[in-house]
Amino acid sequence: MEGWPEPGTPVRLVVKTWSGKVEHMGLALPPSGPNLVTVKLQNGYNVSFPESYVDSFELLDEVPVIEELPSPPVPQDESLPLVHLIHTGGTIASKVDYATGAVTARFDPHELLDAVPELRGIARIRAVKLGNMWSDDLRPRHWNRMLRATEEGFAEGAVGCVITHGTDTLHLSAAAMSYGWSGQGGRPPGRIVLTGSQRSPDRGSSDAPENLIAAVHWAAHGPQPSGYRDSAVAILHAESSDGRCVVIPGCACRKYHSSRRDAFKPINQEALALIDLSGDRATIDYEPEAHDARVESLAPKLFDESVRIAQFISDAHLQPDMVQAAIDAEFDALLFHGTGLGHLPISDPEGDSLENTRLRVMLEDHCAQGGVVVVVAQTVHGPINMNVYSKGREQQGMGIIGHGSLCPPGSGLVKLHHLLSVGGGREAVAEGWGKDLLGENPAFSRT
Repeated sequence: MEGWPEPGTPVRLVVKTWSGKVEHMGLALPPSGPNLVTVKLQNGYNVSFPESYVDSFELLDEVPVIEELPSPPVPQDESLPLVHLIHTGGTIASKVDYATGAVTARFDPHELLDAVPELRGIARIRAVKLGNMWSDDLRPRHWNRMLRATEEGFAEGAVGCVITHGTDTLHLSAAAMSYGWSGQGGRPPGRIVLTGSQRSPDRGSSDAPENLIAAVHWAAHGPQPSGYRDSAVAILHAESSDGRCVVIPGCACRKYHSSRRDAFKPINQEALALIDLSGDRATIDYEPEAHDARVESLAPKLFDESVRIAQFISDAHLQPDMVQAAIDAEFDALLFHGTGLGHLPISDPEGDSLENTRLRVMLEDHCAQGGVVVVVAQTVHGPINMNVYSKGREQQGMGIIGHGSLCPPGSGLVKLHHLLSVGGGREAVAEGWGKDLLGENPAFSRT
């Protein structure tokens, strides 16, 4: 449309509709289709109109933002169980930034309580703010901060802790809470839940309220954790529609879709429970599992923040110099996402791929010198089985760790870091990898 401003420019748009002229204010966007004008509104949604509907438009200095008065404090019911709501950031704690039209992590945790008043009828909430971070920016030091925050919550009498978190790496932090509290055979003093949302709370289609309600309900009224599969759990939408949330073992979950509201699935095992939100109160559909009793952990095992793990994808572009660079830089471990049953490009049957031979010799020498090399499944689902093909047997002979494991790749990264943090070299990692520490590796077998 002639004269339509650059994307991101604040505009006042007047359009002609069947009910008369209507005014919209927002940010100009690239048209969503031919002969259309598109504007991002203050509520986060985009609207498009045919150019023929446009009566006029005016450029603005900025999009007026309606100032919201702070809500008065709401008294909490002291008879309800105490739950710490630990805020790290992510879409569940975000708003649309109308200066750019992008979603930014900038909610205060108390705003979550005001936005979802149902939480106050489930538990007595104490909000704790660790930061406003997108989950792709998190590092192991942030796992430790979460572990300390849960420890402080339980010390203050909380029966559960809910960590609000961006979904992109939520599965890694959930695994970190699991290994931190139960990797040495114990169990946390209370329930730990990680939850997030795919759509920000100020959008009509947000999954944030239901995810929060389900997470707080589990943290306040769920079963006592056994330390096996349930040391930390992820709770998010079970389906794309409203009404149910799924409780997934934190040690075996994965984000499998970039935008759907039911973006998380358990890997190589079943979900723990479902939470029904269709009635007046949330209800838990859960069948207790029989496990040996574990002693309550006095404190979590923190991750050694100096540990460095180099990750590689096994494919046609895996070059030996990449791996050699990590070895020369003295990374503590090499983690390969192997193809199929856990294979690496280390064979040269046609005599035309010298880089494969170089990679095999390099890894063989590195393992012989005590280097830690682990392979997980690039396929995500299914076991690592290096007994089926001769290449897999050769990899085992070289000293590559991983055979028989059902541990998902994300959880595997965290498990490897945990084992390195506990102490010991290659043999200690190999021994720990061959165990089912907390439900990450069910039915482990060296088939």
